[in-house]
Amino acid sequence: MSADPVALTRALVRCPSVTPAEGGALDALEAVLRPAGFAVDRITFSEPGTPDVENLYARIGTEAPYLLFAGHTDVVPPGDAAAWRHDPFAGEIAGGELYGRGAVDMKGGIACFLAAVLDHLAANGGKPQGSVGFLITGDEEGPSVNGTVKVLEWVHARGERFDHCIVGEPSNPQALGDMIKIGRRGSLSAIVTVEGRQGHVAYPDRAANPIPVLLDILARLTERPLDAGNAHFQPSNLAITSVDVGNAATNVIPQTATGRFNIRFNDEHTLDGLKAWIEGVAAAAARPGITATVTWARGNSQSFITKPGPFVAMVSEAIAEITGRQPELSTSGGTSDARFIKDYCPVIEFGLVGQTMHAVDERVPVADLMALTAIYRRIIDRYFAG
Repeated sequence: MSADPVALTRALVRCPSVTPAEGGALDALEAVLRPAGFAVDRITFSEPGTPDVENLYARIGTEAPYLLFAGHTDVVPPGDAAAWRHDPFAGEIAGGELYGRGAVDMKGGIACFLAAVLDHLAANGGKPQGSVGFLITGDEEGPSVNGTVKVLEWVHARGERFDHCIVGEPSNPQALGDMIKIGRRGSLSAIVTVEGRQGHVAYPDRAANPIPVLLDILARLTERPLDAGNAHFQPSNLAITSVDVGNAATNVIPQTATGRFNIRFNDEHTLDGLKAWIEGVAAAAARPGITATVTWARGNSQSFITKPGPFVAMVSEAIAEITGRQPELSTSGGTSDARFIKDYCPVIEFGLVGQTMHAVDERVPVADLMALTAIYRRIIDRYFAG
């Protein structure tokens, strides 16, 4: 089973590791990694207001170059299990596809890069010509506070350095080999709170209505495009996600109005620059007796890109040779734990096809598991061949 990506995927899917539960998934990985010669650490991190999260870090080899594989074993809830064709935690195979929560996002990807590494080690005397590591968290689908970001800090404090990283997120939109994620747009979420003075609608002079000020701020933020995009990134966009006053009455001017929004931004902006712009807009819209403040959500992230070069070219060539497709180099989509890893080494994302992730009947073709393992194996062989 140790080098069989299908058996490994089934074993992981059968672990009910809904965030933040470990569910036996890290146990299953450790049971394979230790006999293969990996040093394995299980680290639990905590922080007030967030669940404790157990993570796994494993390494074989002590020299450079160091190739890190990263991913998460935590999964989103399956929803109504009765709506699934097969038990979401059974790992059943039917019609050439393996069903289960996490089969695509991303236990299948973890199984593939683990199988590829084990195959490479078996063919090369049990040791790489450098180092291979695994960073596996149980917090990617959750708040992302006690997972990858803290494991990276912990590893860095031990003096370990990575040269490159591959995250096994489902990066392909339609077919295996479609796309490599070489970066991601940044994400900035904010809450604008406007405070006025409550009063009767018949006596507006005795009140200060916060709603027009909030609407003015949101209009100013959305009235112009942030940019037109560039060679590697699509245009940045600001989306209003909520406007609330908590007022059920029609004859009362409320005291408080809040608006929430998110900006997905490219490398033409920075977090600090966008924050300064937003705070300036809020300050300019304030009126006598009405104040506007901005608070920032936790987990905001900077945009990043691993620019095309030898490493990206090597990954692209391996994908094309196995699949016959030349992958698009993309920065589309949401965020992933690559946003933390990019501060430590160049990072790309390549994994399975993401069409069924987070859906009822999440599933992956068995043929894709075999093909992805072959791609990873070719990357590893070439990486350590120099």
